[in-house]
Amino acid sequence: MKLVLASNNTGKLAELQQLLAPLGLVLVRQGDLSIAEADEPFFTFLENALAKARHAAQHSGLPALADDAGLCVDAFEGQPGVDTAYYGTRFGYPKGDAGNVRALLEQMQSVQARGATLVSTLVAVRHARDPQPLVAVGRARGLITAEPRGSHGFGFDPVMFIPALGCTFAELSDEVKNMHSHRGQAARQMVELMREHWLTAAT
Repeated sequence: MKLVLASNNTGKLAELQQLLAPLGLVLVRQGDLSIAEADEPFFTFLENALAKARHAAQHSGLPALADDAGLCVDAFEGQPGVDTAYYGTRFGYPKGDAGNVRALLEQMQSVQARGATLVSTLVAVRHARDPQPLVAVGRARGLITAEPRGSHGFGFDPVMFIPALGCTFAELSDEVKNMHSHRGQAARQMVELMREHWLTAAT
């Protein structure tokens, strides 16, 4: 089965392709089909992911999968949340992982309570008007480090320290990270949902 990924993020594509491999699914980035990014006007990951999935399905004619993910920092009342991808631009940095990480560390220099949660919400639709979207949510709880550690992963992985593992996500191999990450949790849930509701119904 071919699905359109409602994202142009190469890191997300690689992770999700690996995580959904048990189903034999092929993910195609929406940009490769000349589909523009959807508007994301909402305040929750769920609403934005659903909007992105429906948009990709409508313009491709294919089933679609969307991932809306972000970092929720306790000391910032859950921010940057759904605005995670643009966090660094608030402080004059170009959009991108490097600017986001730098801005976060600067804003947390004097913050003692460094708890944070990475959240991934996956939504899959069979078509643009699918009344039964599949929804899976994963959460990874950790602490924001004082400086980046590790060279793997993307996003906030270098500063997201997981106490149970004793390291940041960026210090883990892809295989180990996927076992514990927010996106890994959500993807495993989505695999089971697709097996139960999509693939079984198709046989």
